[in-house]
Amino acid sequence: MSTLIRTEGLCVDLGEFVLRDADLEVAEHEYFIILGPTGAGKTVLLETIAGLYPPSTGDIWMSGQRVTDLGPDKRGIGIVYQDHVLFPHLTVRDNIIFGLRQQGSKKREASSQAQWIIDLLGISHLLERKPDTLSGGEKQKVALARALVMQPQVLLLDEPLSALDPETRENVQRELRDLHEKLQLTCIHVTHDFEEAISLGDRIAVIGDGRIVQVGTPEEIFRRPNSEFVARFALTRNIFSGEVRDGDDECAMVYVEGTPIAVVTDHRGRRQATVRPEDILLSPEPLRSSARNSFKGTITEVISKGSTVNLRVRVPPDFICLVTRRSYEDMELREGGDVYVTFKASAVHVF
Repeated sequence: MSTLIRTEGLCVDLGEFVLRDADLEVAEHEYFIILGPTGAGKTVLLETIAGLYPPSTGDIWMSGQRVTDLGPDKRGIGIVYQDHVLFPHLTVRDNIIFGLRQQGSKKREASSQAQWIIDLLGISHLLERKPDTLSGGEKQKVALARALVMQPQVLLLDEPLSALDPETRENVQRELRDLHEKLQLTCIHVTHDFEEAISLGDRIAVIGDGRIVQVGTPEEIFRRPNSEFVARFALTRNIFSGEVRDGDDECAMVYVEGTPIAVVTDHRGRRQATVRPEDILLSPEPLRSSARNSFKGTITEVISKGSTVNLRVRVPPDFICLVTRRSYEDMELREGGDVYVTFKASAVHVF
């Protein structure tokens, strides 16, 4: 796929906040996620791409053309915000065709032009209603229709699911995935929700304190974080500091609080290592398996998550482990009880 959007050395100084050296490439038809905590600079980056903020330094390119100095209306971009920004005095129909009307289309002509996206989103029954009578999911669909009716090159989505209840969020998320596939859209989607990013993104840029700290596929971000910041944001839970030394021919060893953990890495010296909770097997007795790491520990904390249970097991170090509630009950696990933690050397990521 060819590159549709490219930013080079993008810096934006807003006084109280500075976005620094943002280098990104977004491919044509890609669903690209900008992921980070509140205040990290996600929306600033999105709105700078849209043309709402002038960069202090750096450039923005679209389809090989430098657009750094072009206004938002010249960039072929549609944007949808988390609070929808619908005009309360206009009907749904008039909200959707607003952009077309601004371009000079008559109402009948604009309504005809908009029919394809109205049908695609299944909102024809809402056309004569006002925004304040709509549910959160319905408002989001109307906002999407208003942006897409202009047939933008790129659709920008700023926290589009954050204001929705869990069931509606799941439905709109599915809608976004379907729209992306059907229309072959290029989307840039801002979120602070890691699970949302993993579910939707072809690639993810993690941003923190005004800097892009890692760009990669969901698998790369999920399994191979390049820093403690990314590992924590990816809910890795188990993040250790230790000394990596030579082991046998297949594995190195990282020593954490005196415990030797087998790892597969070329790194040596003082490093950090992670292992995801779901990659750890728990058992009341030692497991007979090919996994190189198996340790006896004591359960020091039990945290119910509904259908799953998080357990803190002291070896040392402390491991956060994840089991289903059924497994937790079947194994008769309890706080203060002993348990074995088992995981493969390949499940440990060292950076």
